[in-house]
Amino acid sequence: MTRFRPEFTWGVSTSAYQIEGATAEDGRTPSVWDTFCRRDGAIADSSTADVACDHYHRYAEDIALMADLGIDAYRLSTSWSRIIPDDSGKPNAAGLDFYDRLLDSVRDRGITPVVNLFHWDLPQWAQDAGGWRNRDTVERFAEYAAIVADRLADRVGNWAAINELFEHFVLGHVTGEHAPGLTLPLDEAGAVAHHLLLAAGHATEVLRAHGAASIMGINSYAPARPASDAEADVAMARFYDVLQNRLFTDPQLIGRYPEEAEPLVTPFVKDGDLEVISAPLDLWGVNYYSINSVRAVDGEIPLEVVAPQGYPLTAFDWAVAPEGLTETLTTLHTRYGEKLPPLVVSENGCTYHDSLDTEGRCDDPDRVAYLSEHLTAVRAAIDAGVDVRGYYVWSLLDNFEWAQGYTKRFGLVHVDYETQKRTPKTSFNWLRDHIAASR
Repeated sequence: MTRFRPEFTWGVSTSAYQIEGATAEDGRTPSVWDTFCRRDGAIADSSTADVACDHYHRYAEDIALMADLGIDAYRLSTSWSRIIPDDSGKPNAAGLDFYDRLLDSVRDRGITPVVNLFHWDLPQWAQDAGGWRNRDTVERFAEYAAIVADRLADRVGNWAAINELFEHFVLGHVTGEHAPGLTLPLDEAGAVAHHLLLAAGHATEVLRAHGAASIMGINSYAPARPASDAEADVAMARFYDVLQNRLFTDPQLIGRYPEEAEPLVTPFVKDGDLEVISAPLDLWGVNYYSINSVRAVDGEIPLEVVAPQGYPLTAFDWAVAPEGLTETLTTLHTRYGEKLPPLVVSENGCTYHDSLDTEGRCDDPDRVAYLSEHLTAVRAAIDAGVDVRGYYVWSLLDNFEWAQGYTKRFGLVHVDYETQKRTPKTSFNWLRDHIAASR
């Protein structure tokens, strides 16, 4: 069993759109994902998140599961369109009341809420006004941050502004695989990248003004390997590394864009922007799942990302490569030095073809092995001198997995989407025992 110091934080992560459901209840209006789900062919199983895990109504049951698991912290996101349903900026009392109840219930169980303001579900009204291509969206986000902080700050242990800027930038605005489903040329998409970072910076200012004691940046990381020794593949792997691993980290931690990415964003940068973006943070969240193999291709997007050869694969066809997590953590430590806040692994997990057996149990030994190996990888980084203070599993529940709909299961808890019955998997029990032993 991998050992950690007693104060090490154990947690799970979820997002509002993937679990809440109740998409048209109590004043909530559509987000870009509600719109995207209704496009023909956009979602693998043609599903929607209208019900999802019905967490909006079943949150007490889910929090009881968290308490049984023995976690210290629960990282959730708030739904912007549930809290501010239209462009008037007026808050929706029913939406805020829900998060009041949710956070109170989390704290009543002795669990610290970690609140992320944005996990890809931009209100459709904001998208209609230009979305993240429009600099005005940055101001709207700051207003939203102020409303949430004013209501919830007294119960939040840690805050985060925006989850995984890289994925939302690329999948939502370049490849079109995610909402809002745009396929912008890179020179136009640079506005999205810069405005996401600027929004995070302004939200940090707002949260500080409301007394936030701890604020975390969150990005996803994946070491990039060239698919071959060909010069073109090596060059594209290097460029992809800049896009994923530095474009959204350098500005926040050292106050400048990587030189290789400057042509993408410079036209949208105004005086003072980088000072806002690089506002000091207290923690740095690392979302890690796999490593990537990158090869050069012809086309407007000059590279393709595939699973590397020689690794076992998850149901997502992602390589199981725990050494990549150690590499990611140690690379951040080396690259940013004293500029790097203490780290937490804010997401780590895997998807397999989980199902209930005839006795109603869900045995997922591959997930147990995955979690065990990645905890060992975290321990290796700590032993190498990296300050890692916590580990959050993605995810507590099987849920609506974006463009994959309900075809992929990441949860420690199996969800029957017809009945909403929750069944803890073998991995849930394994992690519960591991957490208890670590204390």
